[in-house]
Amino acid sequence: MTMFRFSDRALHPIWEKVQAKARLSAAEGVTLMRSDDLLGVGRMADWVKRQRHGEHAFFVINRYINPTNVCVLTCRFCDFAKKKGDPDAYELTNDEIVDLVNEEIREIHIVGGHHPDWKFEHFEDMIRRVRERWPHVQIKAFTASEIDYFSRRWKISPEESLRRLKAAGLNTMPGGGAEVFSDRVWRLLFPGKAGPDRYLEIHRIAHRLGIHTNATLLYGHIETDEERVEHFVRLREVQDEDPGFFTFIPLAYQISSHQLRTRQASALEDLRVIATSRLMLDNFDHVEAFWIDLGVECASIALNCGASDVNGTLIEERIAHAASAESPIGITRQKLINMIRDAGKIPVERDALYNVVRVYDGDEGAPSGYAAATIKTAAHA
Repeated sequence: MTMFRFSDRALHPIWEKVQAKARLSAAEGVTLMRSDDLLGVGRMADWVKRQRHGEHAFFVINRYINPTNVCVLTCRFCDFAKKKGDPDAYELTNDEIVDLVNEEIREIHIVGGHHPDWKFEHFEDMIRRVRERWPHVQIKAFTASEIDYFSRRWKISPEESLRRLKAAGLNTMPGGGAEVFSDRVWRLLFPGKAGPDRYLEIHRIAHRLGIHTNATLLYGHIETDEERVEHFVRLREVQDEDPGFFTFIPLAYQISSHQLRTRQASALEDLRVIATSRLMLDNFDHVEAFWIDLGVECASIALNCGASDVNGTLIEERIAHAASAESPIGITRQKLINMIRDAGKIPVERDALYNVVRVYDGDEGAPSGYAAATIKTAAHA
């Protein structure tokens, strides 16, 4: 057994369970969230990450496309959404969306507002046109909240809409819209938005249809440690019963004009959430350090606290920056590689399905042998 010295004695029995690959309880998750030994929690999470991926850390060359910020919802945390007629409201045409893609991009990530007028066929055509123009690009599109909205607005069941979108060219779904699985928080912050049960139902449906998805948690606002851990437990249960989640992505709440908190979650809190999620989500292959929220420096440190992915180039991401995220709007491949190497990790360029494109292990002429094993693992994630 690997021996760590912990300043918090409550971590010793948890570490024994982690090494035995025994599942942690919700109470133990709360202990991790509240421990003052963040170094110890992080070292345990890094150990778990290295059992899965060694010293490799993943990234993708991708582009975020937000077709519109026009939205019928009034979520209290959101600075992105606008109403029709607002000076800052915008609507991209499907032609404009197709033109935003290029040959180098491997994944596009499409999410946007709940538009009051765009019919389902508009979104179906959006996916089809991207697929026809850019057959090499993998399309990750539409949160569970958007799929639920299509159902309520246009009377198309989630199963039918996902079948039709998959036929048009959809590859995967993003994990946005989960917020935090708490009825208390939902009533206060997200009126009218698809709730936790609906979110999980739609992801189950996607998994059964062969559509892999991601999952998220919005933290750092009014949620409690217990609510964060309950979020992990519910995701873990779905992954047990209907596997299909690729990656868990903690999203730090960005201080906005709504001022749900007076200050941003600290880097220590960011690292604690990432490490605890890695330890709790034993059936998820990846935990992501979303650099657009965390910043490059914190994301790099997180690669030693359980994170195995940093997302990607994120060209023209709008939603976090509408809430004043401080990270640069675009980042180059080389900067991502440098960020990962600064963490002492080996950069692995992937696609949306976690097929390995290239391993930057110093011999840049060819991927290492790790690539084939990762492709096999990802295909069964």
